[in-house]
Amino acid sequence: MFTGIVTDIGTIRAATSHGKGLKRLVIATAYDSATIALGASIACAGTCLTVVETGRDAGGHWFAVDAAAETLALTTVGTWQPGTRINLERALKIGDELGGHIVTGHVDGIATLIAREDFPADAEAPWGATARFTFRVPPALKAFIAVKGSVAVDGTSLTVNTVEDDTFSVLLIPHTLAVTTWGARQPGDAINIEVDMMARYAARLMDARGG
Repeated sequence: MFTGIVTDIGTIRAATSHGKGLKRLVIATAYDSATIALGASIACAGTCLTVVETGRDAGGHWFAVDAAAETLALTTVGTWQPGTRINLERALKIGDELGGHIVTGHVDGIATLIAREDFPADAEAPWGATARFTFRVPPALKAFIAVKGSVAVDGTSLTVNTVEDDTFSVLLIPHTLAVTTWGARQPGDAINIEVDMMARYAARLMDARGG
């Protein structure tokens, strides 16, 4: 379980395909590898992956995860190569501050960033640049996106500003642009998306009742 509050930007050090559709990823991190237990869950660009190895060498701390065939098919993980930068979040602990919203790390699909509009700092907004991002989601997911609702995109908990058919927009503040991978994102990028868990269950309940 996660909150969508990114705490590190990791970098893929190695990506190796294995038999039976597995891909081993070695990820450089600022997390102290001595504090990462084998079997721990870490959200990698919003995808919950299990740690299978950790270490520290001349390049710094790192951990390794295995991505299975379904993960590779439904997320952007299959496209990651050495040098790819990804948002990281360690699993929520009982008693931690819930700063974002409940995020499971179970990605629902891949959205596409279709527009980015940057607003530089000026006299009216001296705290720094902001940016508006617009995404297009798969048709099956558009019903779960609501104005003022929560959504996790590449593991970042964000509030939906506008919705129009299969597109929605969010506004990112300077801090978010600085401490996540969003500062470098451009139109055309593929993005992992997880819809709000409550919306998903509400829809399932409606279906079960024939609504």
